[in-house]
Amino acid sequence: MAKIEVLLPAMGEGIKEAIITRWLKKEGEEVREDEPVAEVATDKVDSEIPAPGSGKVIRLLYKEGETPQVGSVIAIIGSEKDADLKAEDISNEVVSPKGDNLKTFAKVVVNESEEEPPFRPDRTTPSGSFLSPLVRSIAEKEEITVPELESIKGTGKENRITKADLMNFLKNRTVTAQHENPVYQETKPTIVLNETTVKSTAEPEPRKSWGEGVEIVEMDRMRKLIAENMLRSKQVSPHVTTFVEIDVTDLAEWREKVKDSFFTREKEKLTFTPLIVEAAVKALKDFPMVNISVEGTKLLIKKYINIGIATALPSGNLIVPVIKNADQKNLTGLARSVNDLSNRARVNRLVPDDIMGGTFTITNFGTFGNLTGTPIINQPEVAILGAGAIIKKPGVVTTSQGDFIAVRQIMILSLSFDHRVVDGALGGRFLRRLGDYLEQWDINRNI
Repeated sequence: MAKIEVLLPAMGEGIKEAIITRWLKKEGEEVREDEPVAEVATDKVDSEIPAPGSGKVIRLLYKEGETPQVGSVIAIIGSEKDADLKAEDISNEVVSPKGDNLKTFAKVVVNESEEEPPFRPDRTTPSGSFLSPLVRSIAEKEEITVPELESIKGTGKENRITKADLMNFLKNRTVTAQHENPVYQETKPTIVLNETTVKSTAEPEPRKSWGEGVEIVEMDRMRKLIAENMLRSKQVSPHVTTFVEIDVTDLAEWREKVKDSFFTREKEKLTFTPLIVEAAVKALKDFPMVNISVEGTKLLIKKYINIGIATALPSGNLIVPVIKNADQKNLTGLARSVNDLSNRARVNRLVPDDIMGGTFTITNFGTFGNLTGTPIINQPEVAILGAGAIIKKPGVVTTSQGDFIAVRQIMILSLSFDHRVVDGALGGRFLRRLGDYLEQWDINRNI
């Protein structure tokens, strides 16, 4: 039989590599088509890579913990007679993804795997500074965090971080750690360098003690990635948050009136989320400069609208599946998409394509009974909407006979935006327009 190459598929927008966290098949084992071969991890999701065909695994081209590029051949499947295939007969060049060839059916795994991959910094910092292989190797060995790398002033060409810059940082970090808090601060070992290696000559670090009554739990992989992404977003984007309070009495009464008949006809629940998504799509069409991303000094204005829906998982973690081309869907289509993505997210049935390509994100604080919040931008987007709980409150109602106090259903919307490219006027007008679409809901609307 012809040899079958297992490729590392496209894993998300801007993701060029992934870590092989665990091989699920060993060399010599039989594998069926679509059976998982490996688990891989990116800064967004953990995924299983399925076999594109049936046969025997004759070569695993990467070790666990190594980081192949998207499009690389990571394994070879063949027949019994291919078992003696030589390594030089296998092409492991990075190939260019063609169409949907690399959008595999990989299942997203949100549970923590048993083996943790080593710390491995990206080839560039969030601000775009290139990191050489040697610098990355030292940073990996010394577990230098992304915020620490960002704090280092590079002295190389185009302000790149050199080996000397990194060594000076490590030396200063050791001194700082010793003086700031000798009891609880970690102390890094002395570094001795030669041309090719970095070795530690210090004794193992003393074990910390937090005293009695403290349970110590290591973050799972997904929580570590979420923490890293949230920190990176705050470092990259100067966040500003603005708020509006809106009267959604008509919207709430309309939904209550139609939700049962909608479920009977469509076999879908009609929650508030698709109603908010529809209003967001309209507002993004009115203000397209909120539907952008930033790359260096360039603004990437998206001609499509893909809405991410922040979804809490049973594990307590968070994932953001994306409604693709939300501007091309009616309210029924949006309701179907919201329910489908939310349900599959909660049972770990998303695929990598489900979380790619978002242009604007919505998070619903009201799900947990919270009035409002200040959400963190989902990079590389430039704004995120927060929707609070709908609460009955006394409000002023203006009629032709005058103003009256009545019980109204009130919601607070919040918008966090990237002040590098979205000024207060644009952010404020966008949020006000979105709120107007929800406030001015047609109580007689047919669906």
